[in-house]
Amino acid sequence: MTAPAQWKKSSFSGGGEGNDCVEIANLRTHIAIRDSKVPTRATLTFPPTPFTTFLEALKSPHSPTR
Repeated sequence: MTAPAQWKKSSFSGGGEGNDCVEIANLRTHIAIRDSKVPTRATLTFPPTPFTTFLEALKSPHSPTR
């Protein structure tokens, strides 16, 4: 798998420098996720459909994180 060309940081980044967040990148066949505080460490990758389902679940008013 090749390295993503461009990472995007969440608009909900933490205060201060905004470095307390995750970043995502769209690859040709997967979505890559990394910790913005340590971008050289491990990167997780997911197929787009399960990743989209995961994001929709987080947005749900019934989500345990809300």
